[in-house]
Amino acid sequence: MFSKLVTRMAMGITVALLCTSQMALAQAKKLKVALILSGPANDQGWNAVALDGLKKAEAKYGIETTYAENVSVADSEGAFMDYAAQGYDLVIGHGFQFGDPAVKVAARFPNAKFMAIEAASQSKNMASYVIACEQAGYLMGMVAASVSKTGKVSIVGGVEQPSIIKVVEAYKLGAKAVNPKATVMTAYIGSFTDVNLGKEAALAMADRGADVLSHIANQAGTGVLKAAEGRKLMATGDSFDQNFIAPGAVVCSTIYNVPTLVMIAVEKVQKGTFQGGIFNLGMKEGVVDIAPYHDFDASIPAPAKARIASVKQQILTGKFKVPVITTATH
Repeated sequence: MFSKLVTRMAMGITVALLCTSQMALAQAKKLKVALILSGPANDQGWNAVALDGLKKAEAKYGIETTYAENVSVADSEGAFMDYAAQGYDLVIGHGFQFGDPAVKVAARFPNAKFMAIEAASQSKNMASYVIACEQAGYLMGMVAASVSKTGKVSIVGGVEQPSIIKVVEAYKLGAKAVNPKATVMTAYIGSFTDVNLGKEAALAMADRGADVLSHIANQAGTGVLKAAEGRKLMATGDSFDQNFIAPGAVVCSTIYNVPTLVMIAVEKVQKGTFQGGIFNLGMKEGVVDIAPYHDFDASIPAPAKARIASVKQQILTGKFKVPVITTATH
């Protein structure tokens, strides 16, 4: 009887030790997530919102995170490769240009998960999360045409790629919906980080009569906002509420809730439900919105605000679909 008691105690200790070791292993093996950015993380726009998402996921899920900034297209495949080789469970590329490199590396690391925001690539373990940025771009065009006194508005794009083109083209359509005779000037500067180039492009269009200067150019776009501020013109921001950058100029901004995308992806990896594919998310999913008008609210005609609000609601409910145009019309 004594021997049986000893045996039971030994078995109990063994089970307890096994459970303890399993718990310790689970605690030690945190989910590891890496983020690859095309520009500086503090760009007050596109890259900043992605990093914000990573930090929120870290706080909510207790994951281990890291990020790389200013990663060029040429270096992107290597960046994906490095993180995958280091055992990161999810590697996120923040931008259209990271789609193809992610697919290439995903094929070599089948146990890891890869994601690119605004891309058009997919594989078994690589997903593209596409933001319906064109929805907010259309509304920014409406805002610009509604406040313009010259009937001439402008938008500066970063690199001429589908994710940027679709916003520029939607902006044109939105402006024309308000004022069919409006002149919409556009320029692609070939950079997401050159602030001076963004400013120069905006000033060139201001010299041609544009009194609203808009952008979808990441960090380079801050140059556009500063150009508007310097000339005492109006502007629209991009990616999140950029009124604080030039409060006397920025009438409204597009808002892309990138943190929501990052959180969705992290949660899927944790639950084991992550799948490859192309997933589209917009206003309906809470990923796209526009900012308040701030100090410009009183100066925008009530009918204009009502019309913009009406179109926003139609987009939200699916009654109106903003065309997705990915080939630039110059």
